[in-house]
Amino acid sequence: MSLRLEDDHMCYVCGKANEKGLRLNFTHTQKGKLEATVVFSRHHQGFKGIVHGGMMAMVLDEMMVNLAWKEGIPAVTAELHVRLKKAAKTGEKVHLEGRIEGGEGKKKAFQASSLAKNERGEVLASATATCVRIQPSKTNPLEERAKSS
Repeated sequence: MSLRLEDDHMCYVCGKANEKGLRLNFTHTQKGKLEATVVFSRHHQGFKGIVHGGMMAMVLDEMMVNLAWKEGIPAVTAELHVRLKKAAKTGEKVHLEGRIEGGEGKKKAFQASSLAKNERGEVLASATATCVRIQPSKTNPLEERAKSS
């Protein structure tokens, strides 16, 4: 069974058509690095005033895989490890950074990492992932979007 990945712009993290999503804007500052900021609202909390850990895991995952696509590496997350180090507060600006380590070459799998920091530079959460290259298709809109950005 093949899986066709199609971008309908409804991704909860980056989809511009998803009115209820985060709609993150990414800055691809240099090869191997992606940056973004997010302010989580009360809709994203677990306990009062504290961002749900699953929301943090989701944005950290997005930082790694979105970077791979931006660099022309069609990939998905195969394994994700998240460390929640300090409570992220709702309404607080969170700085996100994703990096790829060892994505060059023809290896099927590669490693990636991401960080979330508050305005004071304190690490709120970190993640590492094993990402797996997927077979590109000739008409995959995700690949076309990655080429144009």
